[in-house]
Amino acid sequence: MLFNSIEFFLFFPVVLLSYYALPHRFRWAFLLVASYYFYMCWKPEYAILIMASTIIDYFTGLGIGTLKSQKAKISLLLLSLSTNLGLLFTFKYFNFFIDSINGVAHLFSNGWHLENANLILPVGISFYTFQTLSYTIDIYKGEQQPERHFGKFALFVSFFPQLVAGPIERSVNLLPQFRKNITFNYSQVVSGMRLMLWGLFKKMVIADRLSLIVDEVYGNHEGFMGFQLIIGTVFFAFQIYCDFSGYSDIAIGVARTLGFDLMTNFRIPYFSKSIREFWSRWHISLSTWFRDYVYIPLGGNRTSESRWFFNLFITFLISGLWHGANWTFVIWGALHGFYLIAAIVRDKLAARSGLTFLKFNSNNAVGRMANVAFTFALVCLGWVFFRADSVTDAFQIIGNMTHLSKGQLGAFMFGESLKDELLLTAIFLPVLVGVEFMTRKGTVEGIVADLPPIVRWILYLLFGVFITLFSVFGSQEFIYFQF
Repeated sequence: MLFNSIEFFLFFPVVLLSYYALPHRFRWAFLLVASYYFYMCWKPEYAILIMASTIIDYFTGLGIGTLKSQKAKISLLLLSLSTNLGLLFTFKYFNFFIDSINGVAHLFSNGWHLENANLILPVGISFYTFQTLSYTIDIYKGEQQPERHFGKFALFVSFFPQLVAGPIERSVNLLPQFRKNITFNYSQVVSGMRLMLWGLFKKMVIADRLSLIVDEVYGNHEGFMGFQLIIGTVFFAFQIYCDFSGYSDIAIGVARTLGFDLMTNFRIPYFSKSIREFWSRWHISLSTWFRDYVYIPLGGNRTSESRWFFNLFITFLISGLWHGANWTFVIWGALHGFYLIAAIVRDKLAARSGLTFLKFNSNNAVGRMANVAFTFALVCLGWVFFRADSVTDAFQIIGNMTHLSKGQLGAFMFGESLKDELLLTAIFLPVLVGVEFMTRKGTVEGIVADLPPIVRWILYLLFGVFITLFSVFGSQEFIYFQF
């Protein structure tokens, strides 16, 4: 079930009203049933995998938390890791692994070939797998006590607002909230609905409209050059941001209406002045997950410089692979790892040599704007690999970007059929950037909440009209569902 579907607009009010009508002791069970129903609307068989992951991590968590033997604890932790990562590998990476082997074998022999498995990637498997893994790892590290209530643990794994695309919640934050006796709070419900409205606007009005242009450019990249490809890539940068942050806004908003607080997943990342800052603002729940469960266990920066760089690079390489079973994602992750290492080397060189021109001056507005523009350009270069269908296509697109001419900046640079999309993009994209700029030290719904009531209701009506009249309807899936 998609957040931007008619089914969800029927499902959500029923869940919200029923939830507050029920006594506290029954609410967890109701939310668990609602969450499984929400997920099974895609494919009922998917629920088997969630249930398997839930059962394994529930009992391994209990064992790790109660057994005295360190050896037994390690064995249970390895059981949790191997089964969860095994499921993830089988459904997400098995065919990629087979294709890679076939590619290598083709270099030495024309006859040897392995067949792919006929598997469909379950929606959200990367997200809930990481969420359950963090639970067992935290218990092993002594940072979390095992949850003894199986039903509430099952709800932690399957909680429908953030089940299929995050935020990837930590058990120390979400599990205790299921034990609270939540009462109806009008301000909290309205706050959540404001966030849902903003998320739907970003997804349905901006992201889905930009996708029409981006799909045309990247689907027929041989026919575009220079500025067309550059603008198409910039549009993809905003498409994926509005699509994914829009999902996160809706997820956080839905949870808030039910009385739950989910972690912030985006903080206006395109205003970042460095790649390091970008990753503290983009997909925060995932970047902090890799920091805590991959980067720091590898040694983090508390080691030699060469080892530090290795830890950074490997972490981003794995992060790229997490996003998809394609070499384009691996290169995308490696590129961001290289960015961070290069920035560290540059900063050290500038500090040692006094060559301040190696970095823009962040003490004045011009320097800060230059840093933001440079960071955004690096991020967009990475998005080429993220969006392209193959590594070959990505390098061809980057090569064709260098062929610039004034003729590519015509009014209908992407063809007559997309002129309406370009016009609406020219209207709504500045609205997004303007709102984001105004909220760089706050939140959208927080600023709206401080406005006079009449102004708030005018804005609600205005954005409701925008969504009604200018959305791309047809229940477009969210980009991160494929991960």
